[in-house]
Formats: sequence, C-alpha cells, structure tokens
Amino acid sequence: MPEKLPDITKSYWRDSVKLPEFPSLDKDIEVDVCIVGGGITGITSAYLLANEGKKVAILEADQILGGTTGHTTAKITAQHDLIYDELITNMGKSKARLYYEANMEALKFIKNTVETLNIDCDFKEQDSYVYSTTDEYEEKVKKEVRAYEKLSIDGGLVEKLPFDLGIRNAVVMRNQAQFHPLKYLVKLVDEITEKGVQIFSNTTAVNIETGENPTVLTSKDFRVTAKYVLACSHFPFFEGLGLYSTRMYADRAYIVAAKPKKNFPGGMYISADKPTRSVRSVTINGEEMLLLVGESHKTGQSTDTMKHFDALEEFGQSVFGLEDISYRWSAQDLTTLDKVPYIGEITPGQPNILIATGFRKWGMSNGTAAALLMKDIVLGKKNSFRELYTPSRFYATPSIKNFLVQNANVAGHLIKGKLQTSNTDPNTLENDEGAVIRINGERKGAYRDKEGKLHIVDTTCTHVGCEVEWNSGERSWDCPCHGSRFTYTGDVIEGPAEKPLQKYDYTMIDNITSEDSGY
Repeated sequence: MPEKLPDITKSYWRDSVKLPEFPSLDKDIEVDVCIVGGGITGITSAYLLANEGKKVAILEADQILGGTTGHTTAKITAQHDLIYDELITNMGKSKARLYYEANMEALKFIKNTVETLNIDCDFKEQDSYVYSTTDEYEEKVKKEVRAYEKLSIDGGLVEKLPFDLGIRNAVVMRNQAQFHPLKYLVKLVDEITEKGVQIFSNTTAVNIETGENPTVLTSKDFRVTAKYVLACSHFPFFEGLGLYSTRMYADRAYIVAAKPKKNFPGGMYISADKPTRSVRSVTINGEEMLLLVGESHKTGQSTDTMKHFDALEEFGQSVFGLEDISYRWSAQDLTTLDKVPYIGEITPGQPNILIATGFRKWGMSNGTAAALLMKDIVLGKKNSFRELYTPSRFYATPSIKNFLVQNANVAGHLIKGKLQTSNTDPNTLENDEGAVIRINGERKGAYRDKEGKLHIVDTTCTHVGCEVEWNSGERSWDCPCHGSRFTYTGDVIEGPAEKPLQKYDYTMIDNITSEDSGY
C-alpha cells in the first residue's frame, strides 16, 4: 500500500523553485502599460511588451506565480477536452479552426522561447489523448474525431491506450507538450527585470479610474497611471459594466503527485467521462512520477473535498500501482458561457483596458495566446484571433442557456446560504475541524486549529455577499457563487473578493457600496 496522502496541500511546482521576491508599491507611478496579475499571462505580456520598448509595471496581490499558474497541471496543448465539435456547432468551422491555431501558436511560442533563452524547464513534446469509457462518450469522441478531420488537425481515432486502462476509444492530438511552468516563467521574470519592468508584490489592485490614461487604484491608496491596463488577475479585479461575475463560473480540480510501480509510456491523457481522470508524467528528484488529476466540481459546492484526493489515489493505485505520494494540491479556473476565453477590451468603447480570463483549466496555452493577442492590441497591430476572443461576443446557442443556468445556480446558493441553519456548538469542534455555526442567530465560520485555538469569521463573502462553505481538504472557506477563497483566518487566497472575511457581521451591501469594490 502507498503512504497516506500528505497532510497539507503543497504544489510541487512552487516547492521546487525559489521564487524571486519583490517589494510592495509604495508610491504613485506612471508607465506605458500596467499589468495586474503575476501569472503566466501577466509575465508573458510583460516580456513581449518590454521587448517592444514599453515601460511596464506588474502588480500582484500576493507573490508572483503563486496563484493558478503555480497550481496548474502544466500541459501545453490545443486539445482542451472534447471542444472542437462543440465549437463548430456553436461558432462555425472558421472560428473553431482559429481557436486551434491560436493555441498552437502559443505552444510554438513557448517552445521557441525555451530554445532561444536555453531554459531548463523539463519541456517535452508529447501526444495528447482524450479517451472514453462509456457508450455516451464513445460517440462523442467519434464526433470529435470528425471535427479534427474537418479542421485538418493532426490527430485521429485511437482504439486503445499504451497502459492497462480499458477504454472504448480515444482521440489523439499529435505533437503537444508539457513542462515545468515555474522554471520557465522564473527565467522570463529575470529577462523582464533586466529590461526595466517593475514588479510589485503584495499590492492589491481594487479599482480603475477610467479615461484616456486609466489609473489603477490599490488597496493602500497608491496609484499607477498608464496608457493601457491589462487585467490578467485570473478573475478580473475590475469588471466595469462587463458583468463578468454573471458570465463565468469557478471550477476546482485536484492533483496528486505519486510514484508508480509500473513504467509510464509517455503521453498526456484525460478522460472525456466524468469524474475527470487526467495523467501526465513529471520528474521529481530525478525520479519519474505521475500527476493524477481530476474530480472537478464548482468551487464551494462539495461537501467533503478530501474525498477527491482519495479518489485520485484509488485511480492511480488501480491503474499504475503507487509506491509513494509526494504532493497533493488543487487548482481553480474559470469557464465562460461558450467555453472560449474572454480576451480583449473589457467593454466596447474602453480600448485601453484589456482583460484575459476564462481559460477553463487550459491556462498554459490560453494564457500565452492571451499575452500574444494583447501585445498586438497595445501595439495597434492586426491580429486574426481578436474577434474570436472578444469579450463582447455573444453566441445565442450556448450563451443564453448557460447564462440562465449559471446565474440560477448562484441565486440558489445565495438563498441557500442565507437560510442555512446549524446546531454545531463551536466548543465541540475537535482540533483541525471546521464548521458553519450560529452565534446570536448570525451565521459564522469556526475552525479549531491543530493547537486547539478557535478561529471565527463571518461567512458572508466580501465579493457579492454569498455565504462561504468549509473546505476540509484544504482548510479554507470557499464561495460557491463566484469562487473566492479565504484562509481559516479570513485572508483572501484568491478572488474575485479583494477584502478578507470579517470578524463582525457583514452584508452584501457593505461591499457593493464601498468605493474600492471594483463596481
């Protein structure tokens, strides 16, 4: 039997690289381009624009590369589940082909950058597979194969996989890749700082004063004035009138890094069926190990998150046999109404405020594609992918239905959270246990840490006002409406919330009426 799952969640990518540290912004500055968000999109954008001679600043609310980029599965691929048949149906053949080209261009850019800068980041070309195990998904894979043929994608139908997993069929996309994302991006950080890019950590952007030269306002009242603002902060820190909270939903996935007993044949694999099962190799301390990924669910909408790690361990044990489990962590990403990212003008008529969001767990390629597109927008160059990704697009077939479904879900959880009752007495909580409680009729969140200290927070999310739920697997409070996450002491782990959970009673109107809320 393998060792038990690690007690704490820790990303291998972050644990294996020493990340550079940067100061907080402590004065007002002016630049050509202000980038908010220090992940792959923001850093790649800064690299591209600095190479064009632009004066650039990056603002990061925490430490750079600590968010979604630091928790990815790091596949660089244009094979984003079963997507191309759906894109052809909803958007047409030409836009489906453009989506493929944009992501392949991103892959090519990463490969060329690795070679040009001689980056040691475990970059390895791999074939990528989506496989089925049921009748329903066997037919969907066949439709995807036909879509590949229509779009002239290098790939096709596969009847079996090169390891012991019974499947109905699979679709392969040739010549994709995987890498160590932080080794790659730390090198880009070195490059951009040498070119004069200013990076500020622990600097939370909270709003924008719009105009010819928009100004980013920070939580500590410092200002960054620029010709362009690029919101690359996973969830847009500023929505304007774009209503992005209503046009996306947050989804979590889980990752286990484990040493297999059986040799792994190479390649990258993901199931079409649910719950998702994804596998790729990774080298840790000189040994080949596997990243076992899956168990997706909407953030804050799973009653026992630890069970997802357990399920991945069981899958890995049944297929490969596991000798050791070194890491476990989770990742979160946003999905748009039509599954294509929003990249471009935040709203029509605001050409100098750009956003990049909604990468649907495929941020290595989509984030790089976003940087390449925004670079061209800033430089005033034509880009054939601009219309495809424009945030103002609307496709009636998926958009109306998904808009209604997602917002009904949000409304349901908003009401459910307000009405939820609890009889849990905080005095009965064991060490390392959290729960929703009631104090004087008010909904609160309580966690007793391993030393026995009790931490109590108000459970009203500081974004829109939904009620957060306890995440036992990661000891956090998670919002089921828009995916904000908080530590057990209430500090923000990831947005769209910008303020910590409060210790006093807190309401939806408190945030919406705040001058620095982003609304």
